[in-house]
Amino acid sequence: MLPVDNHLHTRLCGHASGEIYEYLDAAARRGIREVGFCDHLPLYFLPPEKTIPGYAMSESDLPGYVSMVKSRARQAPVRVKLGIEADFVPGHEDHLANILASYRFDFVTGSVHFIDGWGFDNPAELAEYARRDIDAVYRRYFALLQQAALTGLFDIMAHPDLVKKFNLRPTRDPRPLYEETARVFKSAGVCVEVNTAGLRYPVKEIYPGPELLEIFFKYGLPVTLGSDAHLPEDVGAGLPAAVELIKNTGYREVATFSGRQIKFVKI
Repeated sequence: MLPVDNHLHTRLCGHASGEIYEYLDAAARRGIREVGFCDHLPLYFLPPEKTIPGYAMSESDLPGYVSMVKSRARQAPVRVKLGIEADFVPGHEDHLANILASYRFDFVTGSVHFIDGWGFDNPAELAEYARRDIDAVYRRYFALLQQAALTGLFDIMAHPDLVKKFNLRPTRDPRPLYEETARVFKSAGVCVEVNTAGLRYPVKEIYPGPELLEIFFKYGLPVTLGSDAHLPEDVGAGLPAAVELIKNTGYREVATFSGRQIKFVKI
């Protein structure tokens, strides 16, 4: 049995497909005890005329998303938790806090997908890397990730080395950035997501990679698991490898959440 998959999307985000019951049936078939839906929060930091089509649910869809997950939870073949994935963009913290306070989420996952307006993990914006210093990109990404954690708005930090998605690696040793990030995460009291989506992208590696995960473990940071499924067939994808990775690192339990309170399940 797999303890949890805390990162499932729904068709409401605009770039996922399948019905919510298909995700739940897939989880039950794959022996997952608990799932957390974690769809993209509306892009609260953009004016309506500049929103990105197909990136996240609309503001009008958010109440429906919450109702859909809660309704399905009552008749699901596995335990279901209501989560949300919220992009962090500096300067919009108060707006985000107000949105999050309007709903009773089981967990809030924070992520960084934009570096000063650049969607660095978007294949359509891949060419921008050629115009950037890759070491500066890494420094800025991890600085934003740390800043996000320190807001206190998030329970989980998603795919913490997402910046490696296209297998573009820094030329300098990233360990000082990793150590600094781990110290900040520890002081912020956040949980780290071990996310298997990287196995399905050019990097072909779990987020975080083994070196970063070892540093997180050294600092005593809790971890949870997520497949980042955008299709029913991706529910639980790569989770056995993720469990093996975290056990080899030294972890013996993973985190789950209810009412934004953390608890632990042995692996």
